[in-house]
Amino acid sequence: MLRRVALLLVAWLVVAAPSGIVVALNSSEQTVLAGHEVTVRPTLDGWATFDLGPYLPEFRHPSTGRVGAAIDVGKTTAGDYDVLLERYAVIAARPDSQIHKLREVVTGMLLRGAFAGALIGLVAPLGILLVGRRRWDELATRTTIRRAVILGLVVAITSYGLYRVFPSEEGPQVAEERWRPLEDALPDLTIPEEAELLQIDSSLLTRGSEQLVESLVGSYRASLVFYEDLEQLASTIGPQLHQPAEDETVALLVADRHDNINMDPVAREVAEQGGATILLDAGDDTSTGSSWEAFSLESLDEAFDDFEHRYGVAGNHDHGDFVVRTLQDFGFTMLVGEPVEGPAGIRFLGASDPRSSGLGSWVDEKEISFAEQTTRIADLACSEDEAGRRVATLLVHDVGSAAEALDRGCVDLALGGHRHEQIGPEAHEGANGQVGYLYINGTTGGAAYAIALGSKLRRNAQVTLVTYRDGRPVGLQAVTFRTVKDIVVAPYVELELREPEVRETARPPRTSEGAGRVWRRRGDLNPRQGLT
Repeated sequence: MLRRVALLLVAWLVVAAPSGIVVALNSSEQTVLAGHEVTVRPTLDGWATFDLGPYLPEFRHPSTGRVGAAIDVGKTTAGDYDVLLERYAVIAARPDSQIHKLREVVTGMLLRGAFAGALIGLVAPLGILLVGRRRWDELATRTTIRRAVILGLVVAITSYGLYRVFPSEEGPQVAEERWRPLEDALPDLTIPEEAELLQIDSSLLTRGSEQLVESLVGSYRASLVFYEDLEQLASTIGPQLHQPAEDETVALLVADRHDNINMDPVAREVAEQGGATILLDAGDDTSTGSSWEAFSLESLDEAFDDFEHRYGVAGNHDHGDFVVRTLQDFGFTMLVGEPVEGPAGIRFLGASDPRSSGLGSWVDEKEISFAEQTTRIADLACSEDEAGRRVATLLVHDVGSAAEALDRGCVDLALGGHRHEQIGPEAHEGANGQVGYLYINGTTGGAAYAIALGSKLRRNAQVTLVTYRDGRPVGLQAVTFRTVKDIVVAPYVELELREPEVRETARPPRTSEGAGRVWRRRGDLNPRQGLT
């Protein structure tokens, strides 16, 4: 019996193994990598090879094992080579998220190939069982020329297939000679240590392409040095930060990253220094909300992958629902107009900017206006407050959405971005006598308008640490990274909140003599005056 089972397993393995390999190596998958639409195919040559098209040389980098990948790089949104190379340099300086994504894609194809091979391999043991032992004995004892020829053809075809699948260790000499280490192909260029293993297809290397590579390396080096220095400086600011007590919880607020993934490890270092365990994302992680910007979302996920609590909204530049869907897939809690109970009793409420044309705040009404969203947020926040479930933090992209909720005194703290500069914290007494605070974080990506990609900050960047105690915000501390490559740590600002009162009335009046006075004082924050 054991011999029979062993025979069936061997027969299955003989068919399943090569079948799985053939299926995997002949499969491909389209995805977005480094801002490009790419087609990925598994290989067994041990290299990750990038085909950049007919006008640029190919590049390859050794993988960690025998399995490699052939990546055919397709179209992108970059309008010229300067923009494209700058994007390459930024991503190359922080490649972890893209390497992780490529590894997942290749692993997925290999696993699907193995599954297909396992199913195909069942043909062998099933065939043995269907023919039966008696018939196999007859075939073994009555060998004919015809049967021998058929068996020989099967063996020959199988061997040829395996030969085609498994590349030889020694490829054609001409093909191997075209690959040269980058430092050999460009002897006048100082190659960064991280790129020493990179090889280039020298057969397409012209003076023009050499200049492109030189520009890429220069941008890469400048980007790496600038942001590594910022990260190093961030690791020294712990003594200047408010350190949370045992009964306190800290969140890190980011906003308006606009694809600048180089700031993600810097922001993470501030979180480490300040004891933050929650991430709050106020939106505009991208510049257009397009799928080619997936690298920005993947980088944010990679930098804070061990944070159990991550909350976010989409900004006005995160057009469509791609950003929201992708962050949800990564495990972020995207706030969509419903209260959320967070850690340590902290209640969050939030909504994406309706001008993003994504989910807005109420997923079944995508055409909700900015003013309508402002009123709905206030109605919900005040309803929660009346029920004894006061909202500790209202997270939006543009704090104009929080205007009415603050005017009516129904939230403790309204957080946002959008302005690319710090505003607040400002205390506002609502119509019900409760105090709430407004705070606008500067651009975490150091963005000028909606553009932050570059070898250094385009303008000052900022993150903010928000401290909570007993489920309510009690302090804010901003950390600003200046374009001159230094860090300014603002003083810790305590928030003076009153204890919520138990009211018998169903709801405070939506209009009163005091309501709206804060927003008239800062007219550009009034949602009814048409924000940009």
